[in-house]
Amino acid sequence: MSYKNEFIKFMVESGVLTFGDFTLKSGRKAPYFINTGNYKTGAQLAKLGEFYSHCINENNVEADVLFGPAYKGIPLAVSAAVALANNYSKDVSYCFDRKEVKDHGEGGMFVGRQLADGDKVVIIEDVMTSGKALKEVMPKLTSAAKVNVTGMIITVDRMEKALNSQNSAVQEAYNEFGVKVYSIVTINDIIEAIKDGVIGGQEYLDKMLEYRKVYGVQAE
Repeated sequence: MSYKNEFIKFMVESGVLTFGDFTLKSGRKAPYFINTGNYKTGAQLAKLGEFYSHCINENNVEADVLFGPAYKGIPLAVSAAVALANNYSKDVSYCFDRKEVKDHGEGGMFVGRQLADGDKVVIIEDVMTSGKALKEVMPKLTSAAKVNVTGMIITVDRMEKALNSQNSAVQEAYNEFGVKVYSIVTINDIIEAIKDGVIGGQEYLDKMLEYRKVYGVQAE
């Protein structure tokens, strides 16, 4: 089984990927929902880091530093850094931002690796819905040093049109910032996993395909 199918099974077993009738924040009625808040244990986090490391390695994304946007990105970046060291003997640094700049002790905006000119930075996030997180962190990163953001890794690319655009948030990230977003899996991978019987959800397959037809964007 490919690591993509393993990850899809992992999401279902963790209660992160569920099927049903859901109303999203956008108001859209979706037949599936992804709740990354259901990753709760050390074992799950260790496994999640391995999938991030596989994605980074498979796509040959160069990294000196893994950056985890506060707060949800912090454990993700740490687990991915550990997995890169364990699985691929790639010893990269990690850092994350504070919500407020610390004005005492060591001070500063970042914890962990202090960014330097020329650092190749990879942003580690869970999902990308609107691209808001990227808009918030890019100025922080580029104001700290002349870094090269070589990519952003997310778990699932919904491949879904934004509310005010025919492009997805992933496509807009590249158009606006020149940042390539890599996902462990896409919604197309999930649909294929249902078709192939890797996971359940066959009763929602027609709704998944219809939702994709109405709101989906094409893969690049």
